[in-house]
Amino acid sequence: MGDSAKRPAYEFVDMATRGPGAVATAFANQVAYCSAAGADITARVVAGIAAVLASDASGELLDRVRDWQGAPLADALSLRVAGGLHALHLSGLAPALTPIYRGDAADDPAIIADVMVAHETALLPWLDGPPQTNEAGRSANFIAAMLWLADQGLPPRFECLEIGSSAGINLMMDRYAYDLGGVRVGPEDAVMHFAPEWRGAPPPAQDIAIVSATGCDVAPVDLTDPAQALRLRAYIWPEHTVRFERMDAAIRAASARKPDLVKATAADFIEAELAKPQAPGTTRMLMHSIVWQYVPADQQARVTAAMEAAGAKATAERPLAWVMVEADRSVHRHKLTVRYWPGGAEEVQLAWSHPHGADVEWLAGA
Repeated sequence: MGDSAKRPAYEFVDMATRGPGAVATAFANQVAYCSAAGADITARVVAGIAAVLASDASGELLDRVRDWQGAPLADALSLRVAGGLHALHLSGLAPALTPIYRGDAADDPAIIADVMVAHETALLPWLDGPPQTNEAGRSANFIAAMLWLADQGLPPRFECLEIGSSAGINLMMDRYAYDLGGVRVGPEDAVMHFAPEWRGAPPPAQDIAIVSATGCDVAPVDLTDPAQALRLRAYIWPEHTVRFERMDAAIRAASARKPDLVKATAADFIEAELAKPQAPGTTRMLMHSIVWQYVPADQQARVTAAMEAAGAKATAERPLAWVMVEADRSVHRHKLTVRYWPGGAEEVQLAWSHPHGADVEWLAGA
């Protein structure tokens, strides 16, 4: 994402902000965020939607967005609408959007306004739930964290638990291969290969194994269902073409063997999983990426309490770890952080990471 000195300066925006002006602020924030991540077309679409919202155009869809009752930034409201528009484009149902997604000059607000009115019925359901942004490239962060944890002396055999798994793409990370700053991990017959641009020292070279990977989602996606797969494709930023290739590879992998994915809330899932016996010589690891902001505050509290209670009982033979790839909205970057027990349970930042796994700035070995 470039040197930090070249990044635009951002003002902190409280994720929980709601009320007058919050929708406009959230859309402006998302435009800046997409631009910083190299997603110029998505930034253009979000800016076009914002312009329509600021106009005198009317309709049920526009009214619901303007009068959003939740926190529009935390709810990723702008990306809900943008995802619906992208789905219309991908399915060929709104050819008027083609110039925008092709990068041609166009009157974006006029085009988007017409499409939002003509396809209001199809777009309204996109407001009903948060974006599904499962991205295989993020799994490189989880692997790097496992290497680091093993280097701290935790057993290198990992029992992985993921919340907000969406379609379970990252639950299949043991089928992918990685080159992390020259440290190679993964099978020879990998279904996908990841080599993020690596800055800083490489992660520790360790022999690790994933003995199990189970996840949950409140609305799990079946990759083998074409309609559900289209929804995931719609949330892929169109300028990031490699992500469509990864999605196709993930669909093939899921068709061969589905990931272990259940429908459950984050808190219910973690409480139940932590109550199960843990084999000696394994590290039980909670992991999640670009999910925490969508977890309701009461469930965040329950997950945290359950992890800390289990951590208090953790031993060297049965340790517990918590690995997160989440946004730091104060600087518009994503960071890879880790907590583990026993060991003090203090949060350690291992890296800055691109939200789609394009690059990693490793800090732990600096």
